[in-house]
Amino acid sequence: MMTESKIEVAKVYRYWYTFVMKNYDVIYENAADNYGIITSYKARAIGIPNVELVKLAHRGRLRRIGHGVYRIMHYIPTQFDKFAEAVALVGNEAIIYGESVLAMHSLALVNPTVIYVAIKNRIRKTLPSYIEIIYLGAAVSETEYEGIPSQSIFEAILVCKSTVMKGRLLDAVREAERQGLISEAEAKTARTEIND
Repeated sequence: MMTESKIEVAKVYRYWYTFVMKNYDVIYENAADNYGIITSYKARAIGIPNVELVKLAHRGRLRRIGHGVYRIMHYIPTQFDKFAEAVALVGNEAIIYGESVLAMHSLALVNPTVIYVAIKNRIRKTLPSYIEIIYLGAAVSETEYEGIPSQSIFEAILVCKSTVMKGRLLDAVREAERQGLISEAEAKTARTEIND
């Protein structure tokens, strides 16, 4: 038979468990659509305090990737995880840039050793060595591929003119056009620019 104090402890535990699980369910719903990633910025936007992310990480429900960036533990990895993770680690206005855009789509046979992430404003973060920041002075055409903020493929091809072999870039243009990633007009412009 349960004593009154044990009943009170059970009630508090049930309340706490329900509260934590409700927060985790909300986090899970948001993270599942974002390569298993939840940022403290996004958590605040959906009404979950940072301290809750820290608690869930200590309990083994989340894994801390970097400052303010967590991944849910029960997640099926994809080929795009490293790109989504790089953007999340850099910050809200970050986009995948240049050769990394081509690598993300398996174009031009590029396989950079780092992920190029572009951002407009300077940041003061310690980032993993596999992320290289490009500070943009001019505006670039921003879009999303597979839900990841990115430079447009057309612009990425043109940016890579000085770093990727001409033949590979022309192959990338042909393949991107075939897949419908760039228009016929963009493909024509890209070929002209590459051949100049």
